[in-house]
Amino acid sequence: MNEPKATVEVQAADLAGPGVVFCPNPKMPLWSNHPRVFIDVATTGEGRCPYCGTVYKLAPGVHASGH
Repeated sequence: MNEPKATVEVQAADLAGPGVVFCPNPKMPLWSNHPRVFIDVATTGEGRCPYCGTVYKLAPGVHASGH
């Protein structure tokens, strides 16, 4: 698998729902926008955006509950 475009460490406050984050995230520049997708980080502790390749990882000590 290719190296990720970026890796984002996710805090509990960044979760948009039960164990998910969305991409693009609010910190990304406008030019890099793509359709919003929800990415499960609860199952394995990380997830990759299918559009831009950004990897989202739970920060050490952060626990998220999945569906």
